[in-house]
Order: sequence, then C-alpha cells, then structure tokens
Amino acid sequence: MAKEMADNILKYLSENDEVNSLDLAEIFNEDHQKIVGAIKSLEALGDFIETTIISKQKWELTAEGQHVLKNGSHEAAVYNAVPNDGISKSDIDSSVPFAKIGFSKALAAGWIKLDKSNDTTIVRKAVPSITDTVQVHLKNLDSIPDNVKKEYKKRKFLQEIIVKNILLKKGTKFSVQTEKLETDLTAELIANGAWKDKKFKPYNFEARGTLLEVGHLHPLLKVKSEFKKIFLEMGFTEMPTNNYVESSFWNFDALFQPQQHPARDAHDTFFISKPSHSDSFPPEYLEKVKKVHSEGGYGSQGYCYDWKLKEAQKNLLRTHTTAVSARMLYNLMQEGEFKPVKYFSIDRVFRNETLDATHLAEFHQIEGVIANYNLTLGHLIGMLYEFFKKLGITELKFKPAYNPYTEPSMEIFCYHNGLKKWIEIGNSGMFRPEMLLPMGLPEGVNVIAWGLSLERPTMIKYGLNNIRDLVGHKIDLEMVYNNPLCRLSN
Repeated sequence: MAKEMADNILKYLSENDEVNSLDLAEIFNEDHQKIVGAIKSLEALGDFIETTIISKQKWELTAEGQHVLKNGSHEAAVYNAVPNDGISKSDIDSSVPFAKIGFSKALAAGWIKLDKSNDTTIVRKAVPSITDTVQVHLKNLDSIPDNVKKEYKKRKFLQEIIVKNILLKKGTKFSVQTEKLETDLTAELIANGAWKDKKFKPYNFEARGTLLEVGHLHPLLKVKSEFKKIFLEMGFTEMPTNNYVESSFWNFDALFQPQQHPARDAHDTFFISKPSHSDSFPPEYLEKVKKVHSEGGYGSQGYCYDWKLKEAQKNLLRTHTTAVSARMLYNLMQEGEFKPVKYFSIDRVFRNETLDATHLAEFHQIEGVIANYNLTLGHLIGMLYEFFKKLGITELKFKPAYNPYTEPSMEIFCYHNGLKKWIEIGNSGMFRPEMLLPMGLPEGVNVIAWGLSLERPTMIKYGLNNIRDLVGHKIDLEMVYNNPLCRLSN
C-alpha cells in the first residue's frame, strides 16, 4: 500500500512541476499523514524528489464555536428565549446553554432590559429584532476582520492552529520507477556476488537509538548495594534477615531489655494480633535469660523483677535487626567452639514513629557486628571511622548514650549540609555480658556493634532534606529515573 502510494505520487509529479502534500491528500482522497509517510519513504531513496516544509496559520472553530454556528450566539439565544411579555432571569438560566455569558453580552448590546418594578426581576426585550453577527461571521471565517478574530478567540469560538505541509518538486535523479534499497548486507548477497548490482539504503549515523523502557533502581537500592559492597570488602558475612515478624523474646529479652522498658509499649512498637504469641524457644537458654533479668548473674544484679514468659511470647514487627544478631550469636555457640566472626545485615525494621522530615514508621537498619577476644571501645571507634570513611562521610561526632544491651554506648552523628545541622545516623556500643554470657560465649570475648539508618545517609548523598521525598506517596518518580549512580567514596 505504501509503495503504491509512493508510485502514484511520482506519477503525478511527473506530469506537474510541483505539488503540495495537502493537495495530494485531496487528489488521492487519503489521510494527510499517510501521504507524508509515503513522501518520507521517497526521500530515503536519494534525490528522487526535493521537499520543503511549509508552515501555515489557520483559524478553525472550537467545540463552542461549532455550537454557536449551529444554534446562534449565546447573547442571541438569550434574546430569543425572552417572550413578548417577559421572563424571569432564573428561567433563562435554567433553560438556555451558556446563559450567564449570553445574558451579560445581550444586556451590554442593549438587546434586553431588566424590569424591577415587582418583587421578581423580569427580563424583557429592549429591541424588536436583532442580527446575530457572531453566527454570520462564523459561517465564513475568511470574512472576519483580524481584530474580531482575536475577540472570538478570547471568547473561545476560534482557535489558531499551525498546519504543516510539504512542497514536492522533482529531484536531480527523478524517475517514476523506484527500486527497493537493500538495508542489510547478508551472507547470501556476498556469497553469490549479487551485492554488486544492488543499491543499499544509506546509514544514518546521526540517528539516536530508541530509548528503552526499563526499570530504574531507587536511590535506596543503589546506596544499599554500596553498603553491602563495603561490608563484603571488609570481610563481613551477611546475616539472614527474612523474618520481619519477631517474638518479644528475641527482640527484647535476649538483648537484656527489661519487660517494663518504654520501647515495649504499643506507642513505640507494632504488635501482631494473629498470631499474637510464639512458644518455641530454646528451654535452657530461656531459663538463663529469665534468671539474669529477675535475679542477675555473671557479676550483674539484673533488674530484680518478676520476669513473665507471657510478655516474652508476644509477637511484633521487629524494631531492630539486632534481634537477628542475637539469634546469630546464639546459633554460633550451638555449633561448638567459639570462632571470631564479623556479621552484617541490611533490612527493614518497624517502629511506631511520628512521621517528620527525618523519621519514618518503616525504614532500613544497617547493622555491623564483630565478635572477638579482647575488643575495646577504641576498636569500635576506629572501625566506625574506617567504615564511614568508605561511605565518603568524614564529619562524625559521638555522644554517650544508654542502651539496655550495650555498655558503653554511643550515638553517631553526621553533619547534613542540606539541613545545616548535625543529625543522628546511628547507634553503637559493646554488647553487655548479661546478653552474651547466657548464650555461652567465652568470658574473654567482646562484641562491638553498630546500627544505622539507610535512609539518612541516602538523603545526605543525594541532597534530600525531607525523608518523605525519598520514601512514600510523595516521591518524585522523575528523581528515581534521573538520579545518578551511587558512588560512596571520599
């Protein structure tokens, strides 16, 4: 069909010096875009034809203009709706389309008048007859003066459009006979030598490739992959973190966090209703945890309260991945003799937080844990500086803090250039003996650990001031599409 159209165009052009694509559309009774497509295919053949793009302004009726052409102008419609004895304005408003603008225009033209002698305002005709100039104009657009066209455009009766068409002339190699150009140099053409007698379509080396519609990694995933890479380079092993639902025992009790701690309140933690409880715990380890909470042990007096199994059985959405670290350290000692380990994890945690520029109720925690003999606070600080240096973050501050399961403990702060202030990005410390010794770890073994948010370092890296611009329903998908690759290097 396309080749037939192209041949018809060449045949017509052979009998005429030039022709317009719009005229061709009328001559062949075809859609203009199909004519343009056939012309483009002829242009690809070389110098068969010469083309010139012509732009022409044209006025055409809008949908409202079509209404006026068929039914008369809005002001004429209002005038025609007024009977000889008058009518109330509310009746006109309910019966005449575009009554509001039509009423004001008819009133301004002096076609109607208002009779306010009674309680109800009556609309009456002010002249015996009218001429609907607007409708007359719209019947012949070429007759409308330019200043009136602008007025009708303002009233949304007319719109100005740009019509593009192509002027065709014979080219230097014009012919009514066309030969299909080859697009591929195949092995068969080379083997039989037929390529010598073929004409090939020229390559357009300036053409841009088609933009592939593919997915794009979210900035959080990019930064997460860089964190994982850093941990692996530093010799860490990734912990399994596929259990979002955790028991209070592993989330709190195993970490020497008392049962009356505020973090266990529903205002801070999301508790699960179904299933609401767990009952599968290592019995010997459970007894040791219960004893160190209620009576003390390992040089500690404990919390001296009545520890209840019912509280430990409550299921919740884990509030930190430190619960995973507790499981891993316990499982390490179930394998037999202790061996030094370096663990890490990056996954979601859940807390009943009030949402603001730096807080979410669901976020990612990055956790690093090192267990070895004779580790000190100095090892922890040195490891944190080295770890954050690899992230490209060198401005750090440490603040003493309290955690039930670490002593000493430190909060980690980093300067945010966008917010122009220091923000907390993590917590750290050395696990307490009350947590480690019930698991069976040797007395000379210390465990240093740190946990930080994935979202806040990502905000710093990508210059975002509000965490809700990074996660949630307000996120800009263009930002996800256009943001660069993440390189966490200083």
